Amino acid sequence: MKKARESGKQRPPLTPFIRGNRTCKQRGELAEIAFLHKASGLGFGVAKPYGDSERYDFILDSGERLWRVQVKSIATNYPPGSHGYRAASCHSRGSYKDLPYTANDIDFFVAYIVPLDIWYVVPVELVTPVLGLCFYPLGMPARRSLRTLSRSLAPHGPRRRPKPAIAITDA
Repeated sequence: MKKARESGKQRPPLTPFIRGNRTCKQRGELAEIAFLHKASGLGFGVAKPYGDSERYDFILDSGERLWRVQVKSIATNYPPGSHGYRAASCHSRGSYKDLPYTANDIDFFVAYIVPLDIWYVVPVELVTPVLGLCFYPLGMPARRSLRTLSRSLAPHGPRRRPKPAIAITDA
């Protein structure tokens, strides 16, 4: 039996194994991995609670204080075709749905816009009591990235709190 190269036939090119579209949970898990990498790269101690029972995804340690952080990823525009990105700023518990995050649940809400690799860090006071946040990153300066997190989580807080580029919605 002749080998493929001896017969003059070309082998088909190798293609990577792709499992298909990821579920919402899988995309969220990837965003959490990206946050872990980003936050630890900024010098924060990062802890992940066991399981999915807590309302926060991570605990950040600034060296003087611990912060509870909820991470959401956004992969598509909202409304479709626009320059905005929407993240749900609520959670479900039991039979209750769409409960907004409060200061009893989290300290910061972090939104990761995946296609643009942009991070927004929003204090919980701006998240409560709404159910959704819309982000408009185009035209924003590059300093509106996760670096805001290091200023916001400084032991004595930021010298001046930057205004997030968000629109707060009820739906």
